[in-house]
Amino acid sequence: MDRRTLLAFGALSTLPTWSRAQAWPGRPIRLVLPFPAGGTPDSNARKVARQLEAQLGQPFVIENKAGANGILGMDAVAKAAPDGYTFLYTTPAFAINPSVYKKLPFDARRDFVPVTNVAVSEGYLVLVGSEVPARSLKDLIAVAKQAGKQLSYASAGNGNSTHLAAEMFNQRAATGMLHVPYKGVAPALAALIGGEVQVMFVSPTAAVQHIHAGRLRALGYTGSQRWPGAKDVPAVNEVLPGYEFTGSWHGVLAPAGTPAAVVERLHVEVAKAVQQPDVRDYLLKGGYEPVASSPAAFRTELDAELRKYAELVKAANITAE
Repeated sequence: MDRRTLLAFGALSTLPTWSRAQAWPGRPIRLVLPFPAGGTPDSNARKVARQLEAQLGQPFVIENKAGANGILGMDAVAKAAPDGYTFLYTTPAFAINPSVYKKLPFDARRDFVPVTNVAVSEGYLVLVGSEVPARSLKDLIAVAKQAGKQLSYASAGNGNSTHLAAEMFNQRAATGMLHVPYKGVAPALAALIGGEVQVMFVSPTAAVQHIHAGRLRALGYTGSQRWPGAKDVPAVNEVLPGYEFTGSWHGVLAPAGTPAAVVERLHVEVAKAVQQPDVRDYLLKGGYEPVASSPAAFRTELDAELRKYAELVKAANITAE
């Protein structure tokens, strides 16, 4: 068989796959968020999903399936039919969990197919409640070190990236703050506003409305440089040299075995969606940069994230509680 015949045969063999992708989607699509409603992943996912509905002509049904730092929702997608109608919208928790939990009901590499990294945040804001007598990071460190004045910091869950960012600060600054995990960003922020805890590290998207309303104060930003949305807030490394914690990323994955052509089609549609002016502006204002990397690139990024968080979790001595 000569090369021309082989190429023709190869092209013919892909027709059923592409035909399937062109016919997709033929019914509503289920987008599982393994976190509670009201947090940044939820708001960003809904904004992107509404645009995808307009592009694809089918509803994207958002399902908040929270629990165990996202494990319940992730497991539901891992075990879903790989028919192109169930996807996972997730965060760094996906890459952190394998290092925090000794046994997961799924394999992060084997049981999922990366679709696209939707958007990334360069850092988290360091927030304090209005009753905390700290107007700067140096003040915060000093208050936290006062005898009999132990502060508590909230996270969106044990092993969550909000936990890692705060614990790295806790260790570098030797502040001894107590970790209090919550079931998602929204309840953690509510606890901070209500005075149950005093400190939290969280993405700008979730924080800006509370900062503008005077309920919370931003004292620092964990990225390598100041956040463009609040240039009067210093980077943490200006006070703690060497400290840097890249914030969050939001990505879409599918159950292993999902048709490659459907995966690629959804990637193309997400890439188009996040560049629409209203979606792009929404993400940027919340501190997220639209990315929409290819499935292959996202696979490489995920592998790097798994390695990075394995090192961070070990250094911070974090285990499942």
